[in-house]
Amino acid sequence: MGKTTVINGALELLEREGVSYRPINFGTFMFEVASAEGLVSDRDEMRTLPQDIQRRLQKTAAEQIARIGENIIVDTHCTVKTPKGFLAGLPEWVLRELMPDIFVLVETDEDQILRRRLSDATRTRDMEGYQGIKDHQQFNRAIAASYAMLTGCTVKAIQNPDFLLDNAVAEMAELLR
Repeated sequence: MGKTTVINGALELLEREGVSYRPINFGTFMFEVASAEGLVSDRDEMRTLPQDIQRRLQKTAAEQIARIGENIIVDTHCTVKTPKGFLAGLPEWVLRELMPDIFVLVETDEDQILRRRLSDATRTRDMEGYQGIKDHQQFNRAIAASYAMLTGCTVKAIQNPDFLLDNAVAEMAELLR
């Protein structure tokens, strides 16, 4: 029940109104290239790749997405926690390619994130506690502000607490109308 769930729910609401967006998962574009090159076998391995390879994958994904055109929503992580620290999910060269209109942070309480991660057997995640998740969210906010500075667009935070998914979906849909 994270960002992708909120995005997909909002897009379903908008589709009923005749408003259409194409959702693009940035990590999927990166993974397809990395997988074809034999660098990784699953998406969770990408954050452990050397930084120069991650940069190249980001650039390739941005170039491919930029060719798609308008009315797209890029579903991605604001930052990625790597063994050497946080990596901006959309560095300057990616932002130049994509030139987004708005950044939306889908957030929730750190305790809820921790519970969601612990119950998600489909992913291989580094174990981090409440404080690590809190630090990551604060870093995401700071990076989102820098993204806005580089592109001139706005940043919106949408809260997605447990049991209130419909509120987050409605807020995202309203933002996209």
